Amino acid sequence: MKAEEYQERTLELGGWPVKITSYRIGETWHAQADNVSPGACLARISAASREDAERQALEKAEKMLGRTRVQEV
Repeated sequence: MKAEEYQERTLELGGWPVKITSYRIGETWHAQADNVSPGACLARISAASREDAERQALEKAEKMLGRTRVQEV
């Protein structure tokens, strides 16, 4: 199977830049949220629609980023 309807965009979430990637394989939509700077994956979700997958990935990423402490330099 091959990924179809691939989409990638960057937005700000809780003061952090986040890249959300979504695509469809067969009937299932997949979304991944990662923080742009180191590119670490924050959330990977599969759902029945692109909107659901992206929403769930962003919710999970927002919770994780909300627990992240920022060190003043």
